[in-house]
Parts: sequence; structure tokens; C-alpha cells
Amino acid sequence: MMISLKSGLRAALLAGCAAAVLAGGFAQAQDIPLITGEHWTKSTEQNKKAYLVGMTNMLQVEIAYQAGNTPPESQTVVPRFAKGLKGQTLDGAIAKVDAWYAKNPGRMQQTVVETIWFELVAPGLKQNK
Repeated sequence: MMISLKSGLRAALLAGCAAAVLAGGFAQAQDIPLITGEHWTKSTEQNKKAYLVGMTNMLQVEIAYQAGNTPPESQTVVPRFAKGLKGQTLDGAIAKVDAWYAKNPGRMQQTVVETIWFELVAPGLKQNK
């Protein structure tokens, strides 16, 4: 069953990459911005939810892909992210990130993923031992 899941994931990723190439070519790293507090604080609730859903979906795909062959912790943060975010809701996560940027207006250049790590994941790892 896991082999077919991995094959399905690979097929889906391949199809997605093919669609992206056909739709306009490869996105270059410099074309994809890291989302910072400036972006986050100007985003709608729907955009914030979409960002978090995209992040958690990517984590779920990576966990499924790594199943049975998980790299050592020194080579991946995926299991720690998943464990640290356990029990979080979208609205709760948004509220925590919003609150952090509201309390730290001078740190709007900090990436949202970094804020999520230190404000949600790290405390969640201590809580979800």
C-alpha cells in the first residue's frame, strides 16, 4: 500500500511539475519571495489560511513520502514540525502569528516560517513530548 502511495505521490508531483512547465516555465528561486511579516500583516484571513494549509499539506506529503525511510533528525525538520504543530488550529495559529508581529513591529522582515517555528513549533515540541 505504501509503495502505491509513493508512486501516486510521485505521479502527482510529476504531473504538477509538467503543468507548471507548460503554464509558463520553471519558477526561479529569486522569483518566489519568502513571506515576511510585511506580507503577512497585509494579507487577508483567507490568504493566511491558504499559506498555512499549503505548508501543512507539504509537510503531510513529505511525511508520506518519507514513510519507512525517514532521514535522521539532523537531515530533516519535517517530523519536528509535525509534532510541534500537533493540536494547533488554523485560527489559533493565525492568532499567534498575528500577535507576534503586533508585538514586534520592528521585525517585519522576519519570515513567517521562522515565526511559526519559534512561536508554535518549538513550544509545541516541549508540550507534545
